[in-house]
Amino acid sequence: MEWKPQTVSQVVRGDGARLTRDVRQSPVPSSLGRCGALRRAACWLAVGWLGAGSAVKADDWPQFLGPMRTGVSRESIDATWPAAGPRVRWTRPVGAGFAGPAVVGGKVVLHHRVKGEDVLECLEGATGTTIWKSARPSTYRDSFGFDEGPRAVPTVAGGSVYTWGADGVLSRVTLEDGARRWSVEAAKLLGADQGFFGMACSPLVTGGVVIVQVGGRDGAGVVGFEAETGAVRWKATSHEAGYASPVEARLGGKPRVLCFTREGLVVLDPSTGALGASHGWRSRQHASVNAATPLVLGEKVFLTSSYDTGAVLLDLSGAEPKRIWSGDDSLSSHYASVVPREGLLFGFHGRQEQGASLRCIDAATGKVRWTEEGLGSGAILLAADRMVVLTERGELLVAEASAAGFRPTARAQVLGAGIRAQPALADGALFARDPRKLVCLELRAVSSGAR
Repeated sequence: MEWKPQTVSQVVRGDGARLTRDVRQSPVPSSLGRCGALRRAACWLAVGWLGAGSAVKADDWPQFLGPMRTGVSRESIDATWPAAGPRVRWTRPVGAGFAGPAVVGGKVVLHHRVKGEDVLECLEGATGTTIWKSARPSTYRDSFGFDEGPRAVPTVAGGSVYTWGADGVLSRVTLEDGARRWSVEAAKLLGADQGFFGMACSPLVTGGVVIVQVGGRDGAGVVGFEAETGAVRWKATSHEAGYASPVEARLGGKPRVLCFTREGLVVLDPSTGALGASHGWRSRQHASVNAATPLVLGEKVFLTSSYDTGAVLLDLSGAEPKRIWSGDDSLSSHYASVVPREGLLFGFHGRQEQGASLRCIDAATGKVRWTEEGLGSGAILLAADRMVVLTERGELLVAEASAAGFRPTARAQVLGAGIRAQPALADGALFARDPRKLVCLELRAVSSGAR
């Protein structure tokens, strides 16, 4: 199907009907306005979640990296476990994929591939029992022979679940029963190729728009789709798609969306797609990706990438991004996103295949506070003042998120090797998967007398 630029969009609803809608691109504003200086992490988080347009409990994890896409939870967890490790609430087999779960209202939503189908499955959080399944055929074949399942964590918003398949199919189903509302073959429609590893950013839902990196032709680098119908609302940039997920920010008092494409940072109006600012941040190597999700720090943003690219802190309060510091020796992440706490950043530094190290740096300066070798790469969440680290080899560790050093108070082998999926922390439990199984682990803080 040939895409007709800027004029018409076509999507297929769940009942097979084809919808057509006129689309116009919006003008580009000259500036984004000005605001204040770097805040402490507690204040950065207090800016609040601008997202999905529906009430989300503090203990829900409705999308990639949690309520605010920062990897931060308000959950309290135990600092120590019994010798055997945290209690296993349940375990179940899963299909292929690098997509972690989302958790809302006691329901766990997982997007995985079973044989030739991408399956969106809703489970009871308490038992792991299947509530419903919604499946569609998948044609994705990985160019490097890697996992061929979905990469993007589903996004739950307004009673619906939005998925972005590795083959570039964007879909919406109802959370209650899995009924398919619409499905768009976006990559095909917009002329995008699958890149190195397929489509991978998790959809951002805000203000009635679903935003993903497509990397399509004719200005369809980043695309906003109508959440209600799946029709294209806007297109922005000619950039190839990155693997980082879009995030929201409030700049100069206005809502903005930040996307880390293959070319670098773009700042967009979430309603119109109008480009407000951009900053190139890309490796000179062709075989490279930008994968770690941008971390919004008030009116600043932290970007990090590997492949001899490094990290940068940008001030977005002016008309153009201003570089505060940058370098390849602070925190250069291959794919894992970074979490903040009280002016500190915690993340994995270095290439995954070369043995990444866990690291803490000062957000304001990039100064390295400590480095922990030997863990390999992995994922980090923050629960109050504690780091929850799940390594790619399946080891789970808990430690205080501190500048004093990495001092685990609990660790256990909980999964097998080969983990790339981001875990979720909700309802007092960690939901995590490896290539073969999904596990629910009890991490809720309890008094010693309740054990």
